[in-house]
Amino acid sequence: MAKRSKVPATRSPATPKAPRNALKVGAGELHTLFDFLRYAVSRFNAAKLVFAHGTTDPVAEAAFLISETLHLHPDQFESFANARVTIAEGKQILDLIERRIATRKPAAYLVNRVYMRGLPFYVDERTIVPRSFIGELLDSHFGGDEDGTSLIGDPADVESVLDLCTGSGCLAILAALHFANASVDAVDISKDALEVAARNVADHGLDDRLTLYRGDLFKPLDNKRYDLIISNPPYVDAEGMAALPRECRAEPKIAFDGGTDGLDIVRRLLDEAKQHLTTQGGLLCEIGRGRDNLEAAYPNLPLLWLDTEDSEGEVFWIAAADL
Repeated sequence: MAKRSKVPATRSPATPKAPRNALKVGAGELHTLFDFLRYAVSRFNAAKLVFAHGTTDPVAEAAFLISETLHLHPDQFESFANARVTIAEGKQILDLIERRIATRKPAAYLVNRVYMRGLPFYVDERTIVPRSFIGELLDSHFGGDEDGTSLIGDPADVESVLDLCTGSGCLAILAALHFANASVDAVDISKDALEVAARNVADHGLDDRLTLYRGDLFKPLDNKRYDLIISNPPYVDAEGMAALPRECRAEPKIAFDGGTDGLDIVRRLLDEAKQHLTTQGGLLCEIGRGRDNLEAAYPNLPLLWLDTEDSEGEVFWIAAADL
């Protein structure tokens, strides 16, 4: 049964304290945003943190945490880089730096925020921290068809979109904003994740166009068909699961585990998607580093691999006619 998105009562996780042995910084030693950035990067490097949750290096992560503390959009960091920080603000920044090191939790959990395509989304431990190349691909490969490069024609003609394994709902929201005339359904098996998704849907004012379903992939959708299906499903194989860094182990295991070869959910998507696609529709799916395994499992399937600025061969597209 469909569940209309609404803002649930949210849980506020306990705030861990900085460790007693945290490096002491005297008042007035650090002055500007740049000063705090340099200090944070040095601390992160010394602690050998892992960055895989919206930021890919210590500089970007430090800038993100500093910006969030000061209520700045990350894009505004450079504009204020030489601005001085108050003593009270400095204490907040230093506390956040030390908690990132002490807890090894993703930075997004510490500030309950992540950005995708420049838009802010709420996130907490109930859902995986969203990081996906699909948002970029919606812009680059599903735009107007004046140059003949759009994979689905005119975005204005897309009337229905499905996001499977939606998690915090970010991709479903980006799809709703990109395809202005489409109604969007989003499915996840996790009740907790859907509570986070409901908050994000409400925050972006999309309650009237985006419906959340709880269930196992296509099961809660009956025989509905869609012009576009997108999915960033669990795709980490057994070897990858065993090697997950501590930061990733803070996230729900169910959002990562793709079975022995990482393709348990992907196989089901490929086997069942055609029954839920319109004639001119297609499936856009992210599978990380699973390309070799997928091509070995489906050697005759005409998968189109799409690259982004930061990825190569991690997302595939296949038209309904080819499934």
